Amino acid sequence: MRGNRDLALVVCGAAVSLFGTAVTIIVLLLHVKGFGAFAVVGVLIAEFVPVSVFAPLAGLLVDRVPNRRLIVIGQLVQGCAALALTAVLHSLALILITLVVLGCGTAVVNPAASAMVPVICGEDGSARGYSWLGVGRSAGMLAGSAAGGLLVAGLGTREALFVDAGTYFAQAALLSLVRAERDPRGAPREKDGAASAGLRLLAADPVLRVATVCLAVSCTGVMFADVATVFYVTDVLGGGAGTLGLLHACWLLGVLAGARAAARLVRQRALLLGLGSACAAMGMAMLLPAALPFTGAVALGYVVGGAATGMQNVTNLGIVRARSPAHLRGRAFAAAGAVLVGSNVLGTVLGGAVVAGLGPRGAFALAALATVLAGASALLALRAVETTKAAPVA
Repeated sequence: MRGNRDLALVVCGAAVSLFGTAVTIIVLLLHVKGFGAFAVVGVLIAEFVPVSVFAPLAGLLVDRVPNRRLIVIGQLVQGCAALALTAVLHSLALILITLVVLGCGTAVVNPAASAMVPVICGEDGSARGYSWLGVGRSAGMLAGSAAGGLLVAGLGTREALFVDAGTYFAQAALLSLVRAERDPRGAPREKDGAASAGLRLLAADPVLRVATVCLAVSCTGVMFADVATVFYVTDVLGGGAGTLGLLHACWLLGVLAGARAAARLVRQRALLLGLGSACAAMGMAMLLPAALPFTGAVALGYVVGGAATGMQNVTNLGIVRARSPAHLRGRAFAAAGAVLVGSNVLGTVLGGAVVAGLGPRGAFALAALATVLAGASALLALRAVETTKAAPVA
């Protein structure tokens, strides 16, 4: 079927985009560590700045320009940026500027891909589409994280970035074969076509507001645990690279399972129930390392936590789709993504202080508390589904 073919191409594109992002980050982290700790933090944040800061503009582009074309252009921008990195490795400032350019491609590709799914799969088939999109994005990010170090070790920094650039260009060519198109140019223009309309929708719609805030709190807490992981493995479990690899694999298996399980959640009540339950399950997963410092228990917690993450990602996309008018979806997806990226950055920045003040087990306990509270709040929002409609937008 044409829809299945197009969905496979878009999912593959999302996976390659996130694969390239992860490879770039790993390669550059290894390269800039000699510049000092602030350089490492700069690399971690630089690419995500456009996703948050330029989200209104990126969303407006998605709601004004044919989306398939926009995804292809975004992939080409990312490829050119990865190629440019090979020429600026001598300068930290130029590396960070180029990463911002690469992030501009990411800022457009992600909401455009999310907005394309209902066009390809139909509104009723969107849950299945977002499930596969979540699998593709998660697999791409995790595979890229693993491949980055191997590429540097086997080829070298500059050559690894050449490979990275090649993946973007190859995928841009594949995405040009997608037949479906979300072309917003023929849609009636709303009275207020401002770039900030997506952010206003998130703030005005009670379901979107609660879901976004709860997921942001959960993501911030999880980043506390993420920062604490290496210290937990070495200082609490007495493990090393093998233990870290095991936990990484457990998380990956969980993410893939959670994303696929979320394909069955179609109605808004089911999506909110899935999101709230996933946040609560994440809290329980974070509680295991805090309470039971044994490798087996922690591995189980990582499987559960990964599954919760996979379900969170898919249900969040489903909720934004269900609560957003079709003409506003680019800005809605971009705004929701900006909030979540911002919460990840905040959690990463604060994570060091949390680990220093509470220790690794304390960081996991705080993450558990934050995510359980977020899950409970999301479940309370179930009542709003039956009493409210999507907030009106001009």
